[in-house]
Amino acid sequence: MKLKFTQVKTVEEIAEVARLAAEIWREYYVSIISMEQIEYMIGKYQAVPAITDQIRHQDYEYYLIHSADSSTVGYMSVRQEEDKLFLSKFYISKEQRGRGYASQAMVFLEELCKNRSLSHIWLTVNRHNESSIAVYEKKGYRTVREQIADIGNGFVMDDYIMEKEISVS
Repeated sequence: MKLKFTQVKTVEEIAEVARLAAEIWREYYVSIISMEQIEYMIGKYQAVPAITDQIRHQDYEYYLIHSADSSTVGYMSVRQEEDKLFLSKFYISKEQRGRGYASQAMVFLEELCKNRSLSHIWLTVNRHNESSIAVYEKKGYRTVREQIADIGNGFVMDDYIMEKEISVS
């Protein structure tokens, strides 16, 4: 099924991302981090005011991911940083996983890079998020370093930084 990627611009689209984030994060991350940290991170990074600020003041681009029947299956967020693209968020709803959507999303991201002459895509992924790490490795990403970031309120993000080189020719 061919996906459509719609850049988030309206208040309604931002609200849709926030709704999806709350649903997906509570379902997915509960086996990796505490519910307290999940709630803190949703509020800090994925609530309507946070997403609005990221789009308007921090140069993030959010995209809703739609299936052929126009239902929303996930979302992603990126930010261009010099000659690289930072993949900040990439989430697919539970019932939509395993349908090849990650592959289509990666093609979309690589096309963004090629159109902007960017040489790499990089991301952070929780070191205990084995299924996502496996997907990224399958798509050609490699771990380049580890990072522990204090995000406040006594919480840290314990991540790998992964990167993929993009051929811009």
